Amino acid sequence: MNLDNITVLDFETSGLDPSRDRVIEMAAIRCYGGEIVSQFSTLIRFDGVLPPKITEITGITSGDLVNGMDEETAFRILNRLLGDSIIVAHNAMFDLSFLHHTLLRLANRSFSNSFLDTLTIARERHTYPHNLKEMCDRYGIVLDGAHRSLNDVIACWKLLEKMNEERSVADHLNVLGYMKKFGIPKWYPQHANIVPVEIKYA
Repeated sequence: MNLDNITVLDFETSGLDPSRDRVIEMAAIRCYGGEIVSQFSTLIRFDGVLPPKITEITGITSGDLVNGMDEETAFRILNRLLGDSIIVAHNAMFDLSFLHHTLLRLANRSFSNSFLDTLTIARERHTYPHNLKEMCDRYGIVLDGAHRSLNDVIACWKLLEKMNEERSVADHLNVLGYMKKFGIPKWYPQHANIVPVEIKYA
């Protein structure tokens, strides 16, 4: 597949519920012809108190977010960066859900971009585990500082390139895998092809 108009996206959030929780950090890189041509990364102002678990995972504290960018400005910049590109994320269901619910709340609309989920591809091609760090290790990609958005998007981009070199990812365009035991997600993009995933163990 020609990876010529791609935006790799990652959110760190205040929790797991996209209808209630907030994006606290975002990063995105726009890629053309194998090159990163622009990038955007920011902390986002958050008025509440972050759960200790979120700080433990990300290293981000409530104090770090006091001077973050306001949410509306951050998403306006992100939206401009996305344009008509294909959105790429590892566990895209998570990031796309937050993108959808935030745009709905801020602008009363969603998004229509096509997307690729490197987690869905990983689950089809590899045995468990499939987290970003594990997949980067398998493909010889260095991931320093996982669970910080800019580090994760650069690693995800390199992972997608390796996967596409191995075998074209074209048949995974707009495909989202879900775990059978959790059932079909409450929300998913209208243009998504939702497929049940069987986890393969070594």
